[in-house]
Amino acid sequence: MLVLAFDTATSTVTVALYEWFPGDPVKPVAVVAGRDKQRHAEVLSPSIARVLAEAGAAPRDLDAVAVGVGPGPYTGLRVGLATADALGNALRVPVHGVCTLDAIAWATGRTEPFVVATDARRREVYWARYDAHDRRATEPAVGPALEAACGLPAYGEGAALYRDVLGEPGEPLLPSAGAIAEIAISRLSGKPGLPLLPADPLYLRRPDAQEIGARKRASQ
Repeated sequence: MLVLAFDTATSTVTVALYEWFPGDPVKPVAVVAGRDKQRHAEVLSPSIARVLAEAGAAPRDLDAVAVGVGPGPYTGLRVGLATADALGNALRVPVHGVCTLDAIAWATGRTEPFVVATDARRREVYWARYDAHDRRATEPAVGPALEAACGLPAYGEGAALYRDVLGEPGEPLLPSAGAIAEIAISRLSGKPGLPLLPADPLYLRRPDAQEIGARKRASQ
């Protein structure tokens, strides 16, 4: 099984190609990551082409696509999800969503409770609590860092922004496509753990733009 994974829900565009055969360990084939907050669309496609080229693989060789679904801002998320949808349709392969917070949690390798928080802007964080790296205890949420604070170790870029509330953060601070690929392969191979999701955006916030209501009549 050859799985292409990527995430565009944070300031980092991360892409990985992983290979797995039953009975063998999961193996990274190629990984690319780069930080560019304003150019996700320009960075993602060349990064996908690069990991495929490094592996000597072609898009037709892929068996599945795994994509981070957030939570994250609209602009970044739509780049990754639109690309995943296009690849899935063109190649006729399944597309699996993975919560971006789960990707950070998985990479910690922890077996004790902790919190993951990413930057939600507006002085807020996207966050969730975990019992272990492969077990999420709460649904993803958005709010002030104080809502995520519970005296547990914290990971993620949001934790780094609010050290005064969440404490000194641990690594990693950002999601990796490798973790997304490993989560997807783990679940596809039948193991319990973090869920695979539909490849739909997890925004958590209502849109800034609101529909204009009907105009009120001037009083007689």
